[in-house]
Amino acid sequence: MLKFLSYNKKYKENPLYKSNPLNRSSVPEKIAESSDSKEETLKKIQDETGIPEAELYGVDSFFHLLADKDNKVRVCQGLSCRMAGSEKVLEVAKSSGLPAIGCSCLAACDRTVPVLVERNVRYDTTEEDIINAKGAWEKLNIDFTKENKKQYSHIVQGSDTNTLAFDLKGNPVWEGKAFEKAKEIGSEQLLKELEASGLQGRGGAGFPAARKWQSLLSQQETQRYVVLNADEGEPGTFKDREVMIRRPDLVLEGLAIAAMTIGATEVYLYARGEFQFPISVMNEALTTIKDKGLFPGIHFHIHEGHGAYICGEETALLEALEGKRGMPRLKPPFPTEVGLWGKPTLIHNVETIAAVPSIVLKGGDWFNALGKTGPGSKLYCLSGHVKNPGVYELPLGISLDELVEEAGGYIGELSFFSPGGASSGYLPASERHRPMDFKSLQEVGSSLGSAGVVVVNTTYSIKQAVKDQLEFYEVESCGQCAPCRIGTRFQRTSLDRYMTAKSKGSNQAKKELCHADDLNWEMKEGSICGLGHTASAPLLSAMKWFPGEFE
Repeated sequence: MLKFLSYNKKYKENPLYKSNPLNRSSVPEKIAESSDSKEETLKKIQDETGIPEAELYGVDSFFHLLADKDNKVRVCQGLSCRMAGSEKVLEVAKSSGLPAIGCSCLAACDRTVPVLVERNVRYDTTEEDIINAKGAWEKLNIDFTKENKKQYSHIVQGSDTNTLAFDLKGNPVWEGKAFEKAKEIGSEQLLKELEASGLQGRGGAGFPAARKWQSLLSQQETQRYVVLNADEGEPGTFKDREVMIRRPDLVLEGLAIAAMTIGATEVYLYARGEFQFPISVMNEALTTIKDKGLFPGIHFHIHEGHGAYICGEETALLEALEGKRGMPRLKPPFPTEVGLWGKPTLIHNVETIAAVPSIVLKGGDWFNALGKTGPGSKLYCLSGHVKNPGVYELPLGISLDELVEEAGGYIGELSFFSPGGASSGYLPASERHRPMDFKSLQEVGSSLGSAGVVVVNTTYSIKQAVKDQLEFYEVESCGQCAPCRIGTRFQRTSLDRYMTAKSKGSNQAKKELCHADDLNWEMKEGSICGLGHTASAPLLSAMKWFPGEFE
């Protein structure tokens, strides 16, 4: 132990290690870009940065896209994709000789079955496409223009330039009017408008945006940062992908307004590594900003993730942005107090920040009035057994039936649905008329979450849907907290044993899930972040609403 501590101290006292925090943040990129062996790569980076090889190994082994670089093809195994036959696509890929594995949600639930080829998402992949590749992953060609410029989002809000939905065909409006108005009215008035709007975090937490901004302004530290959370990975969710592709102007202008308001000059965009096309769109947008001279004094930086759902948690994202393993931090302190590199940091989801320019231009009351049972419009992601999956901008608080009506109707008979991604659990068809907002869903033990609505008909069993989500949580738990690390695995294996015993008619079946409530309590009380807090939601909600299926 003393030898290890001495070794660690040796490198932490290296001037290269201390000289520049950006030196560490570039570590994942250095690993990803290297063509050398793992050992050679880590040794070179250690010599360049002064960071101990053990720490470098931790980063390399943590992120899926770094740890499994040789797997060129990854077939999405999210809930919507499994309903569309992704397990069979994966089976065919493996049998055809492709270097393929399954992966977690690729944020393309409306374009099933998506396949990740290196770091590029290929939509609507069929078994025939896999067979035609004849074992050569390079033949799974991707035409970005064809794949991403199609109109796959369905908007009801109208063609108002101040809604997120306006012109989702790829023609952003580069005027900067909201930024100029925000400069004119000042921080105090802008915060009043933000508060009047009632805007809540659209990434899942639902925390009031105005309170978060006010917390930043109350900090004595003058060095502050703005961070965009574009690490979208919740099964059933794909709205941020669409906003980045169709409305980069609103995203960047919202970030610029936030930076100016809180007194920050540096803005970091953390996008998941699988978002290569959205990232390219954002890079083009940044070039446009520079050419037009918009948002002077504010510097934007794009950081690619490397495959870890947990980095959607804001403090895990900060750790990853600093070049470390993406493990959540204890809170408090909160990022608004101690965030990126220890400085006050404002973190927002893509949809949340993209709503800011509209609020500045048309006022908080205008935005608030767009809602039905809550403030503002909402981007609902709709997938599963519906005729037209996609992103729908509708008043906050519409019901499932109202949402699906806009999508052309149900396919088959509705059995159950997930109203807000994996973390919201499941609701039965009898709740189809309930307003899908933050408060109404909480009343029945669910949540709006990221509004990843997955519709399931009677052809897919609730037990299989629960198993799909439990497997997701098991794979994506970062392992930092023992209750979450062990609990996610234990509840999945318990369900497996239950389903096996049930199929055999064994009396043992009813004993397998008797621990579910206690395990949920352990995970909630002992886990640092929301993954451990909500990982039991699919199982517990199914046991609650479908007791006949879970004795």
